[in-house]
Amino acid sequence: MTDLRWSDVIDALDPEWNGYLPDVVVGSVRLQDWQSLLDLVEEQGWTHEVAHAEGAPWPRAAALFPDGRPLDEPPTLAVRPFAGVQVNVYPHAVDEIAFDVDLRELEGQVGIDRLCGLLRLVGRRLSRDVPLYAEGDPAAPALRYDLATDTFWHVEAR
Repeated sequence: MTDLRWSDVIDALDPEWNGYLPDVVVGSVRLQDWQSLLDLVEEQGWTHEVAHAEGAPWPRAAALFPDGRPLDEPPTLAVRPFAGVQVNVYPHAVDEIAFDVDLRELEGQVGIDRLCGLLRLVGRRLSRDVPLYAEGDPAAPALRYDLATDTFWHVEAR
């Protein structure tokens, strides 16, 4: 089932306006939510690694946030939920899960279906709405998964 049509969101996801790496930021999370996300990656069987640390084990949330604070130099966690698509997860704050996805890897209807599926999985796992913002611009989301209605909304074309 299609949640959004590519033709309807292409302007909202336009790299000229949105950047190639829009940000997904889920706020008001706790350490348990981080662990739940890390577990989701493994449960789904997605390819994953600690970027720039070949052979490093997939971390536990407690190791990413010792004493409830992020590491001085937190690693980037690379996740590939679909062939040809990499999501970079940034454990920079214990109360915020942030990741990005490259729009060049999500072209056409298949791409938007995959993006919606990913945001829905994350939203359901964390029991939260999941907004996607223009790269580096957390002012207003370009796209959002709404947990209460299990639907998506997007900004209209300018």
